[in-house]
Amino acid sequence: MAAGNVLVGQSGGPTAVINASLAGVIEAAQREREGGAGRIDRILGMRFAIEGFLEGRTVDLSNFPAGRLDRLAETPSSALGSCRYKLTDDDLPRVLEALKQQNIRFLFYIGGNDTMDTIHRIVSYAAENRYELQGIGVPKTVDNDLFATHHTPGYASAGNYVARSVQQAGRLARDMQRVDQFAIFQTVGREAGWLAAAGALARSVPSDPPHLIYVPEMPLTPERVLEDVKAVHREYGFVYMVVGEGVVWENGRHVSDTSATDRFSNVEFGAMGGGGAALVLHRLISNEFGFRGEFQITESLPMAADDRVVTRDRAEARLCGREAVRLAMAGESGVMVTLGTAEMELGTAPLERVAAHAKPMPSGMLRPGGVTDEYLRYGRALIGAPPPYEDVAEDWLPGPTSAPEASQVLENRSGG
Repeated sequence: MAAGNVLVGQSGGPTAVINASLAGVIEAAQREREGGAGRIDRILGMRFAIEGFLEGRTVDLSNFPAGRLDRLAETPSSALGSCRYKLTDDDLPRVLEALKQQNIRFLFYIGGNDTMDTIHRIVSYAAENRYELQGIGVPKTVDNDLFATHHTPGYASAGNYVARSVQQAGRLARDMQRVDQFAIFQTVGREAGWLAAAGALARSVPSDPPHLIYVPEMPLTPERVLEDVKAVHREYGFVYMVVGEGVVWENGRHVSDTSATDRFSNVEFGAMGGGGAALVLHRLISNEFGFRGEFQITESLPMAADDRVVTRDRAEARLCGREAVRLAMAGESGVMVTLGTAEMELGTAPLERVAAHAKPMPSGMLRPGGVTDEYLRYGRALIGAPPPYEDVAEDWLPGPTSAPEASQVLENRSGG
């Protein structure tokens, strides 16, 4: 194993605990460096990920104060700066040359699917050109859609953000039903509904929001949505739904009605010109029933909500960073650290298996318009559930006998 420098970067969208993984890499590399083995000289960080590295932008983390590591681990977003740059074949010789110039022998890249694709290509190219490089992927994504890992650092905290937001906004929707008859909460998640599913953890009793959850794994039709809304309104007097941004119609088109893509050909649901699934469904429901409603789109806020971090999530994120260094020092390369079903259970998966793929929710966790007990067990184990709120007069809460049918609401409106 060649001795040299460490290089660490953070790529793609952040999470509230991604800096815990960075702290884990730094502290483990510092211990190795100070241990006297002589395998690590300096610890370098990419400024703005691989894009910044190609511009020659690195920062020396070798002497990052140990007393500040805990604060770094508790800081949201990506401290080194991130990017969404897709490496071209022409970039790979430039990357290799930069690695050689700085004698980088240990590469740690923290990120999701596309990040694992990037480090996989770099490690493979280095091997093809007989440059000794130990490359380890460190998982992160609020989407929870990385292959080969039971869950992903960042998901539980973002899921907690969604669950608590849905609980709070759902209570608002219930109590404001005489003003707004429905509300739609949109989560991120291009191809998988893990984050939208977390909204189900807000429910304590059947009448609690969310009443409907729509995810990319289960295509919709406009007719199905309207039937669902009518049925829920008839039963509870208002409708609260959670929708994943990547939800699709049965013909395969995104409900969001956008064609913008990023450099990895991923659909950009937040791009200018995109209607957003929540807005499209809002128009559909309002046009059909004449209801007034709200849409609630948090976009990237769950990725940086430090106030809703799950303790286990942060601890596992930091552990993944430490484990990546341990694996590299043991001669491992071309793998990503994985998490198992038990708390703090570690493993590995080949980068080629993880790179540029998304892990959908299993069919057993989903039912039309919602999730099953299988997901609730999964989500509660990782995220927990918000404590229930108090009510002042449960006997008059909306129910089958007190809520007007959607058809009656329409009739009342048309009659003036």
